[in-house]
Amino acid sequence: MFSPYYRAALKRGAANPENYCSLNVALYGRNRRWTMTERGCDSMARDASSFTIGPSSLHWHHDHLEIDICEVGMPLPWPVRGKVRVYPTSLSTFSAALDNHGRHRWGPLAACARVEVEMDKPSQRWSGHGYLDSNEGDEPVSEPFREWDWSRALLSDGSAAVIYDVQQKQGADRLLGLRFYPDGRIEEFSPPPRQSLELTRWRVPRRMRSEGDAPVRVIDMLEDTPFYERSVLKSRLFGEDVISVHETLNVPRLVSPVVQTMLPFRMPRRA
Repeated sequence: MFSPYYRAALKRGAANPENYCSLNVALYGRNRRWTMTERGCDSMARDASSFTIGPSSLHWHHDHLEIDICEVGMPLPWPVRGKVRVYPTSLSTFSAALDNHGRHRWGPLAACARVEVEMDKPSQRWSGHGYLDSNEGDEPVSEPFREWDWSRALLSDGSAAVIYDVQQKQGADRLLGLRFYPDGRIEEFSPPPRQSLELTRWRVPRRMRSEGDAPVRVIDMLEDTPFYERSVLKSRLFGEDVISVHETLNVPRLVSPVVQTMLPFRMPRRA
């Protein structure tokens, strides 16, 4: 979705998306790491249970997804190596359209899961509640969208609440509110009113929906870029104070010539 190489190839005509694959790894905290090295068809292979991108790979085992990471960080070339295991409580084929024409779709493969992380470089171990989803599209995100805000909160009963707040270039905003239970049940809900948050350092506007009069609070900023932010927020849903992972994508910023020129410095391409 963010590949400047794929975007440039599409401008020249048809392009094979399998020639533009990458594994994005973002580690936060004391040993921050970032990697998103793009690779071509010759470095990619996949079948029904595995997906290989260069030296890294994903394999589905009987009850979990195992991700073997062997990458080099950017912009500092520190090694990023380790293993992540995702154990879903249930799997889902649910899919929802994000645009009026259904050309962009989102769905959680495992809305509730346990995640185990064992990193060798940098050395760290942890486990906790996790999540696995999928976005797919039949056209670039720059065609229908202007902005979107996405959030996911873990509720006290173990369910996860996801809000997709989408602003299209044409037509009304689209709003998804979905609650996913560990046993696989899915319920729609009406998200509460939208609140505007303070601009990011790069002046990216962002919004979050929360119940009550208390303002949404930013607990931590994880990613702060000219077109995208990821943060940890405190808000209120279903009568509970919840902690959410929140993301904002600003599409006009993403496709601007300046940002497209900057992206290769964070997203190099290897054969």
